[in-house]
Amino acid sequence: MKKKSRQNISAAEISSALSARQRGNLQQKILRWYLSSHRQLPWRKTRVPYAIWVSEVMLQQTQTVKVLQYYEAFLRRFPTLAALAHAKLDEVLKAWEGMGYYARARNLHRAAQQILKEREGKFPEGYEQLLEISGIGPYTAAAVASIAFNQDHAVLDGNVERVLSRIFLIRTPPKNPSAKKIFQEIAAAFLLKGQARDWNQALMELGALLCKPKQPNCESCPAHRYCRAYNETDNPELLPVRVNRPARPHYNIAVGLIWKGARLLIDQRKENALLGGLWEFPGGKIEPHETHAEALRREIREELAVEVEVNDFFMTVEHGFTHFSVTLHVYHCRYITGTPRALGCQKWQWVLPEELEQFAFPTANRKIIAALKQSV
Repeated sequence: MKKKSRQNISAAEISSALSARQRGNLQQKILRWYLSSHRQLPWRKTRVPYAIWVSEVMLQQTQTVKVLQYYEAFLRRFPTLAALAHAKLDEVLKAWEGMGYYARARNLHRAAQQILKEREGKFPEGYEQLLEISGIGPYTAAAVASIAFNQDHAVLDGNVERVLSRIFLIRTPPKNPSAKKIFQEIAAAFLLKGQARDWNQALMELGALLCKPKQPNCESCPAHRYCRAYNETDNPELLPVRVNRPARPHYNIAVGLIWKGARLLIDQRKENALLGGLWEFPGGKIEPHETHAEALRREIREELAVEVEVNDFFMTVEHGFTHFSVTLHVYHCRYITGTPRALGCQKWQWVLPEELEQFAFPTANRKIIAALKQSV
């Protein structure tokens, strides 16, 4: 019979909820499980801070299986911090192409340049020093400080939030801004001092492999004897409590394959925009009162100062982002007049279809490129 659920536990109450002996037993069970059962991932085979930093940035917002397709190739292309700092942003974005959340690549590149310039290429070793670097926030600083240098800083990502929510039966949604502090305090109180490198990875691995969002494998979990969600509720899946998100808006986008003879016109998005620094086929949002052709002509005029004739429909592409989704309506267009100018973009270029592979494009545009290859 399940015990009656108690009220939420606070960070200050952890010591009284578990005796020192119980807490030590729980920590050792989790650590032993990790040391014997963790996945053999390439970033776990190095102590090089730069390589660990790259992995942590990649793993934010991207599943491990996807990161495995990029990590080692990225390090071969940019084996050192200096190599990354000296590279052109276009090169970095091309190496990142397809992994999404491209602000991470821009921040990584910018941070490498900052470390090279301000610290003569010496990678910061302390949590506070790491926070001084552009694009490095509390999570990344804690992860790199603990994993690369074994410093006692607790990490808090989605996996860790889920594990803590269930072990300590925390009914406050982790995504609630007011809850962030209590989760961080609990993570710090639960940290296995002196073994932060393995401990932080153990909690993240536990969340990834056993304490999963759906169908957690509680019977195999080393923490189940002490887990309040397992022992006091009928369904651990209900934790962590989720905040209901509003429905994602959807936008219809007109996209032009603008031909001038055998060449296509592409442009580069501004660095401070969504998908900044990536190249794309010109176009934009279709307003309610516009036809696709009207929207295309207007957007291309506003973006590049050229006039086009909208011809045959080519394809549609459905694509989802975190906060919205789009349908791209793609048309062949013929260049008529005007010298291209970077009005709503950063750069522009006429290219042959076979040259498109040299540029970094968003995923939705990659689908257009793949269809173009099959059509010629």
